[in-house]
Amino acid sequence: MPDLASLPPVDPPSLADRIRHEMEYFTPSEKRAAHVLLSHYPFAGLETVAEFAARAGISAPSVLRFVTRLGFSGFPDFQKHLREELEAQLLSPLAKAGPLDNGQAAPALAAFAEATIANLRATVENIAPAEFNAVVTLLSDQRRTIHFTGGRFTGALARYAESHLRIVRSHVHAIDSQPALWRDRMIEIGRKDVLVVFDIRRYQDDSVLLAETAAKQGATVVLVTDPWLSPIARVARHVLPAHVTAPSNWDSSAGLMLLTEALIGAVTKRLWETAKPRMEAVERLRRSE
Repeated sequence: MPDLASLPPVDPPSLADRIRHEMEYFTPSEKRAAHVLLSHYPFAGLETVAEFAARAGISAPSVLRFVTRLGFSGFPDFQKHLREELEAQLLSPLAKAGPLDNGQAAPALAAFAEATIANLRATVENIAPAEFNAVVTLLSDQRRTIHFTGGRFTGALARYAESHLRIVRSHVHAIDSQPALWRDRMIEIGRKDVLVVFDIRRYQDDSVLLAETAAKQGATVVLVTDPWLSPIARVARHVLPAHVTAPSNWDSSAGLMLLTEALIGAVTKRLWETAKPRMEAVERLRRSE
């Protein structure tokens, strides 16, 4: 097992993720600026100082103090950071460094494993325990109906979560993110529903539209995403970002799987009194086959 201190660096949390963690320490004007930025992230921050201030209902000097509070030397430095995050969001597998770049051989299994371990560590360190526990509470509330969905690659994680939790509790469903397959499902989705969406770069428009539609109808949206945050973060009540960088043209899903299995385990433990009989019933049915 490699020394954790020697593991390769991972992408830092996005600015939006940092703001969510530090929100409770902001002044009232800083909170207004933070809410505006998060609700239209990152584009609100790419406006002029005057436009940002008007949107937040605060003064231009308050905006500049907010930016300084976040650790930037000034508004241009703040916007430079946002543009770099936006570029990272749009990075495709072909745009990433090729596996044979710089004359090096493809990364060995051990190197990939070290990068994955670093991702897992960073994922855990950069999620506020209160945010994770809030999601567990939502998924454990048996008065609510839970829906899982994902995109081209993350749909498998959504189905994995749904397959486990529908054994543990009732009213758990999977939704295909293609509009032609979910529009009729919207008839029944409202304030007692929770939609858990898995979405990582390059973010899937179908998933974004589904989440926005569910949020408009009053559903609580939970987003499992990457450090740069899917656009779904604008409507999500809770956001769980996983680190995905790997020595590959493809992003890694190991951090997403960590969050998925941690949620499954925590909800099962929370609901054990009622989950155990359900699991026993499933085992009896399997033995009778």
